Amino acid sequence: MAFLFGRNKQKSTADLPRLAKDLIARLDQPAKAEELGRVMSQMKATLSGTADTDSSPETIAALVANILSEDLLIILARNLYRFPFEARKDTQTIFSYTLRHNPTQTQEGEPSAGLTYVVKKRPETIIELCMQYEHADKGMLAGGVLRELLKVEPVAEIILMDEPGLGGRLGGWNHDVPRTGKGVFWRFFEWIDESSFEVSADAFSTFREILTRHKHLVGTFLTTNFDRFFHHYNNTLLQSKSYVTKRQSIKLLGELLLDRSNYAVMTTYVDKGDNLKICMKLLKDNRRMVQYEGFHVFKVFVANPHKSLAVQKILITNRTRLLAFLPGFLDERTDDEQFLDERAFLIRQIENLPEHPVDMGRPGGSVAGGGSGSGSGSAAGDGGAVASAGAGGVGG
Repeated sequence: MAFLFGRNKQKSTADLPRLAKDLIARLDQPAKAEELGRVMSQMKATLSGTADTDSSPETIAALVANILSEDLLIILARNLYRFPFEARKDTQTIFSYTLRHNPTQTQEGEPSAGLTYVVKKRPETIIELCMQYEHADKGMLAGGVLRELLKVEPVAEIILMDEPGLGGRLGGWNHDVPRTGKGVFWRFFEWIDESSFEVSADAFSTFREILTRHKHLVGTFLTTNFDRFFHHYNNTLLQSKSYVTKRQSIKLLGELLLDRSNYAVMTTYVDKGDNLKICMKLLKDNRRMVQYEGFHVFKVFVANPHKSLAVQKILITNRTRLLAFLPGFLDERTDDEQFLDERAFLIRQIENLPEHPVDMGRPGGSVAGGGSGSGSGSAAGDGGAVASAGAGGVGG
């Protein structure tokens, strides 16, 4: 092949992105898939080096520049599932190096030219990468690329704010207007719950990264889209038939509720009696780790010093059963002092509930009241035993 063995190696390397584009356009021809694999392998070797040779900075810079000028990343994202297996792996490396290549970085955290290009000129690349989960295990390698991209906030914003017809287009979003639930973010619930184990686990890792890295953005999103988000979360992820999905989802819920930046979201979630009923069912699950993760959500309801009437009614109605159940709950965790302290604290809280629901009042900060999350700052409020739960009480 001339492109591999031509006399002018620098020129042939720079031409690889254009050659890859041509081959992808003819990928329905079996011979072209094999040839594409060789092209992708050479691009990977140029960017990352091999055991025997390292590419010069000039060669790498020329290749990255041509990848961007040929608009290759969006084409790779759209067609990743069609590639041979090794070419899919090479594509992940090509994406990673192109997005990280930043030889002129002047300060820590400054985005690379590749990352800037994707976010500002081709944000639909991000949507296409998400959609690779539609193609089962063939699209899994896109997850690693997405999580690399999600280190910068605009990428998470593109995913969260996506709507049909936008194609990842930037700008013009009103974060105070709820989403329709038809954008790419909402597909993650289906990908996590209905895919194979491997795809589900990878999709959950990306989902978690979206929801935990950029706290102010996510806090605003959850506040604005509270009902739709938790309808999906409660009815899909917390009810999943997959043990791993269910356990991970309960743990993530606890983390989201106990994060101080989500205080407004937490206060609204723990006001709702239906949410408490879901958590109480988790305590009765026949799998110990599901019970344990469920406990860390349940404690937020009980420790809340401003319980709603609906939550009080459920706890008071079930007081006798809870006081019989909790002392022996997960009694094998004899060395977990934090758990034992929290369990004892919740028992005291339930014992001290009034005979009938009373208005306990509420400080500002709930979603319903339009608060920004300043509030009292902790699910525990005045409760000492779980006041530190946000820092480490949702472990497994």
